[in-house]
Formats: sequence, C-alpha cells, structure tokens
Amino acid sequence: MELDEADEMVSQMEIEIQGIPQSIRADYRTRLRTAKAEVARYKKLLKDQRAQAARTDLLSSSQPFTTSDDPYGSNSDRARLLNGTARLEEGTKRLQESQRIALETENQGADILMNLRTQREQIENARNTLNTADTSIDRASNTLKKMIRTMYKQRVVTAGIILILLLLIGLIAWSKVF
Repeated sequence: MELDEADEMVSQMEIEIQGIPQSIRADYRTRLRTAKAEVARYKKLLKDQRAQAARTDLLSSSQPFTTSDDPYGSNSDRARLLNGTARLEEGTKRLQESQRIALETENQGADILMNLRTQREQIENARNTLNTADTSIDRASNTLKKMIRTMYKQRVVTAGIILILLLLIGLIAWSKVF
C-alpha cells in the first residue's frame, strides 16, 4: 500500500521537523500540513473508489432477477452471494488484524512512555545532584576566599611584628652605641 507508506513517511517527517532549527521549522510545518492533506485526500479517494467498485461488483448482474423456486436463485446469484460472504469474512479478518496491530502499537507506546518517564526522572535526579554539587562548590569557594583573606591579614600582621622587632633591635643597638 503506497498510501500507507506515504502516511508513514509524513509521520517520520513530523518527527524530524522537531529536530530542525526554530528559524526554518515554520516553512517545513507548512509543507508537512500540505502533504498530510494530500495523503488524506488520496486515502479518501481510494476508499471511495474501492467502495464504489465493491458496490458495483455486488449489484451488477448479467441476468435479471429470476422467479424460480430455487432459494439461492440462479448459479450466478449464488456465486455472487458466496463471493460477497467471502469478502465479508476477509474484511472481518482485516479488521481483527488491524485491531491486533493497534493493540500492539498501543502497548509499544505505553512502554515508550514508561521509558521516557524513567529517563525524565533520571534527568531530574541528575539535575538535582548537579544543583547540590554546585551549591557545595560555591560554599567551598567562599571558604577558600575567606582563608586566603585571613592568610593575607596574617602576613601583614607578621610583617608588622617583624618590622617593629627590627626597629626595637635597631633602637636598642643605637642606644647602646651612643
């Protein structure tokens, strides 16, 4: 089914559009909407033509109605009825298969959503851990800055004490000499 492939391609394009830059995304979204509309129009046209063909096939008869006592009518009427029953059974099987595929798709979607939820929680936990680490780093940085300031203050005080001691030694030596 080429229309199903086209629909799948449109879905893939929809996913791809989310990854392109914001500046050109609008142009592609417009193109995508146009493509979706065309695919939907062709699907509807195909569905209408199939329904018309089936209707024509079921209603067309090469022989007019018979008034025989045969409950199935003529052989061609019976063949048409059997053909219609076979088509109905085939349609039922297709519907059941479509329902099975829809359920599988739903289950896969639910699994994907659970995986995304788990990944979101992991990302949130990582973000919280990074925030905690950032806070700890800021605190450690402030502590180091305080320690460096204290070190410089102690150096100034030590240099002042050494200078005073040198002045006192110089004063004592001068007073002993004179």
